[in-house]
Amino acid sequence: MKDEYSNERLAHLAKDDWELPSQIIKLEKWLTENESVVSPGAYIADIGFSMRKNACGGGAILSIEAMRIMSKLGIKLYLSEYPDD
Repeated sequence: MKDEYSNERLAHLAKDDWELPSQIIKLEKWLTENESVVSPGAYIADIGFSMRKNACGGGAILSIEAMRIMSKLGIKLYLSEYPDD
C-alpha cells in the first residue's frame, strides 16, 4: 500500500504470496485493523498475482466492508497480473 503522490509505502502485505484469494484476505484484515489510524488521502493498494493453473472461474471476493473502508480512505485498488513461471 503506497501513498499515491509521495510513493511512501504504508504497508507491504503478503510478501512472496502470489495467490489472489489469500492476498484479498490479508488486505481486508489490514484495512479493518488500520481504518482508524490511516488519514484519508490518495493511496494505491497494488495486488500482484499469478493465475492459478487450470483456473476456470471463482476466486477472490472483495467485501462491501473493505470497499467502504477503501472509499473512505481514498484507496485505489490495482490488480496486476503476472505470468506464472
